[in-house]
Amino acid sequence: MGLNGLIRVPSDKSITHRALLLGAVAHGQTTVYDPLLGEDCRSTLEAIRRLGAQVDEQAERLVITGSPSLTSAEFDCGNSGTTMRLLTGLLAGYDGTFTLTGDASLSKRPMRRVTAPLRAMGADLAGDVAPLHIRGRALTGIDYTLPVASAQVKSAILLAGLRADSPTIVREPVLSRDHTERMLPLFNGQIDITSEEGVRTIRLSPSVLEGATVAVPADPSSAAFWWAGAALVPDSRVTTTDVCLNETRIGFLRTLERMGAHVDVTNVRALGEESVGDVTVSTSTLHGIRLDGTAIPHQIDELPLFALVASQASSPSSVRDAGELRVKETDRIQTVASELKALGVDLRETDDGFDVYPSHLHGGHVSSHGDHRLAMMLQIADLLTTEHVTIDDVEAADVSYPRFRDDLQRLGREIE
Repeated sequence: MGLNGLIRVPSDKSITHRALLLGAVAHGQTTVYDPLLGEDCRSTLEAIRRLGAQVDEQAERLVITGSPSLTSAEFDCGNSGTTMRLLTGLLAGYDGTFTLTGDASLSKRPMRRVTAPLRAMGADLAGDVAPLHIRGRALTGIDYTLPVASAQVKSAILLAGLRADSPTIVREPVLSRDHTERMLPLFNGQIDITSEEGVRTIRLSPSVLEGATVAVPADPSSAAFWWAGAALVPDSRVTTTDVCLNETRIGFLRTLERMGAHVDVTNVRALGEESVGDVTVSTSTLHGIRLDGTAIPHQIDELPLFALVASQASSPSSVRDAGELRVKETDRIQTVASELKALGVDLRETDDGFDVYPSHLHGGHVSSHGDHRLAMMLQIADLLTTEHVTIDDVEAADVSYPRFRDDLQRLGREIE
């Protein structure tokens, strides 16, 4: 039996994080419609409450009353690297002392890519891994060129720049997710974006934010699992509705199209500063491709899923320039390789990626290693074999997609 149906996946995690943080320091009220309230965004929500923002949780929306002065506090960021990195930038310019902790996985993740440019702005930061200790102080604007594409680093610098005494400039040789710079003008952020000789330049003047209204679209990183399942499972056709179509977020969809998937995008429309639409994918015959260079940042979170999809293609595939995967919730290159190999996938690691060859999946005992994207990818893998697959810590999916198992059953398949 195939996967069939119409579904709205949970709202976008990246946009929700940013709306909460900007609303927390904006004057007046901010209303966030359809926020994602999985574990990662809950970490950010609890953090802004500890900072002094008032949050009224209503049906399908949050009403945030910003705090004019932030309260010194200690924050548990859980497993959310976005919470920790963006909060570090946001808090660096405010009076107060702040400590950011996280779980065992987050405490191993590198923070120097954020702390180094913030220190260049004058930030008083102790630690380059969690716990991070921040003593807020006056900041100076910086002219910074990102050494690697990173929306989190870019966002942390821009959030710090709101409180700097001079303009902050971030230069991007490779475009990363641009939700922060799209959202800032909604909150009265004074921002200007230009592009010259392939380098995108973002100039932010010190800004006093005002409350805004943000409608959060469906998350393409969550929809990607249904796109993959529909393309791979026989007799399938799945439509994901209201999906964010920001080009910095739909690299995986473009990859599926390159591989030969049947993709139809309809009902395209504006939602605030973002574009949304409905995406339908049906069972397809796929061929292998190579992913590298500028294609990587726009689908970095979907590369574990790409490994599975590539194993069902008619020819080999490869991924390069994706060393960032080794410092995610897990070393995603190593864990994807170990778990998919346990199910019969011929996948070979490289330092910055992997090679995948056409494979026949079989049953096995695998683990998510506490990584939400691996948990969902392995559930899609289970659909591709008639043999028994046991997945340890499948609940890790709750970080970004709390009802994933329920939606899997609703679309016609059930996982044990």
